[in-house]
Amino acid sequence: MSRRVTDNAVGNRPTRHAKTIIIGSGFAGLGLAIRLSQQGRTDYLVLERGSDVGGTWRDNTYPGAACDVPSQLYSYSFALNPNWSRSFSKQGEIQSYIQGVAKRHRVLDKHIFDCDVTAARWNAEAAVWEIESTKGDFTADTVVSAVGALCEPMLPDIKGINGFEGEIFHSARWNHDAELTGKRVAVIGTGASAIQIVPSIAPQVAHLDVYQRTAPWLLPRTDRPYLLPERLAFRYLPGVQRLSRAAIYAARETQVVGLAKFPPLMRAFEAIAKAKLRAEIRDPELRAKVTPDFRIGCKRMLISNNYYPALSRPNVDVVTDGIREVRANSIVTADGTEREIDALIVATGFHVTDSPTYNTITGADGRTLAEVFDEIGQQGYKGSAINNFPNMFFLLGPNVGLGHTSMVYMIESQINYIADALDTVDRMGLRTVEVRREVQDAYNRGLQAKMAPSVWMTGGCSSWYLDKHGNNTTLWPDFTFEFRRLTKKFDVAAYRTTTRGASRSELKVVG
Repeated sequence: MSRRVTDNAVGNRPTRHAKTIIIGSGFAGLGLAIRLSQQGRTDYLVLERGSDVGGTWRDNTYPGAACDVPSQLYSYSFALNPNWSRSFSKQGEIQSYIQGVAKRHRVLDKHIFDCDVTAARWNAEAAVWEIESTKGDFTADTVVSAVGALCEPMLPDIKGINGFEGEIFHSARWNHDAELTGKRVAVIGTGASAIQIVPSIAPQVAHLDVYQRTAPWLLPRTDRPYLLPERLAFRYLPGVQRLSRAAIYAARETQVVGLAKFPPLMRAFEAIAKAKLRAEIRDPELRAKVTPDFRIGCKRMLISNNYYPALSRPNVDVVTDGIREVRANSIVTADGTEREIDALIVATGFHVTDSPTYNTITGADGRTLAEVFDEIGQQGYKGSAINNFPNMFFLLGPNVGLGHTSMVYMIESQINYIADALDTVDRMGLRTVEVRREVQDAYNRGLQAKMAPSVWMTGGCSSWYLDKHGNNTTLWPDFTFEFRRLTKKFDVAAYRTTTRGASRSELKVVG
């Protein structure tokens, strides 16, 4: 299924060819573009549907938007930022950082912005990817999908929601023209975005209803502004910032033992979270409502110092009854209670394991990525390649997500792998590379075996980490330095290849 472009002005443009095309320019796509440039490659393009780089940090501008990974760790290793103002950065500061990196590395001229890719199909005869977009057609020898997991907002399937007559918008598409002051507002969801939005708007609205399906676990947010001596040290003392980054990385990495290998160790975090809950919510009835009924870590662990105090405000109610329907100016819950509202904020997350973009990518056998995933689940190889999709690589593919540390570390690991893959293709004169199905299957059996004892599978919750087959196809179940080791070099022996001049029927295994 593709969204065909019908604009004649677009349709009449000549097809452009690039050796490599990257789709998306958040942390992942931009990082790869910079690496290609550093390798001396010039024949590449970045197709970005937005009007700027930044991805999720460009799109999520809701009040209170900030990162839950420490600033020193949430940056490229090749572009440390001595100018972070605080230990956990806010959205605007992260977006400015990404924009600055793009400008300094001079890759913006390789970007085509406002370019929404509507279809990508593998042409086996020509051994190229054919791409349709809102900026015309393209072909590429290799395509790299850098479409992040948190880019397609998920709207709840609630009766009547399309008939709501007040302000309504998703947290990732915040309407800054909407005036919430003095209004009756409802927020649906209590995930990572909601716990930042609720404290930010609660003081200004007349009344706020927070609709909670599952109570999250909250840990303290150890956030503070950096002192002047610290900022000066980061800027002028060699090694200080890298040492700080290394210490934060090591501390975060220890959490993997409890999350993935020996879940009983998570009881220490649970004790901290329970103490926080008791201290910050005095009302026993409210405390009971927001006490989770699953093991900490099973869902994403959240950090906040002001969410619980916001819920305790007299103008805030936590509603745990399911929503029956949305009416023109109200929400009706399963018990029949109707609550009138003027604005509705939907903070229900994203399509992670069922992204609509999967429908637009068609592989070697004519099936879309969505159809492949529907059959076998969201499986790949080292999060970077998927059988049936030759000459295509993925940044932020299956099982590279994290619940404890910086995704930028994983992204840079994948960039190492994909950059070496492109070098290998050139060096060996390869026409096509496609990960072998048996290799991919064996890799995923190993992943799921590692996943089995994890808190994500044994902690008593259902989460967006799991696909419809019940497998955790989102997270990496081991130390991140182990992933870095696995992706250090492109293992061409795991791939079926053809050389230039050979047809697909003459596939041979190299190595």
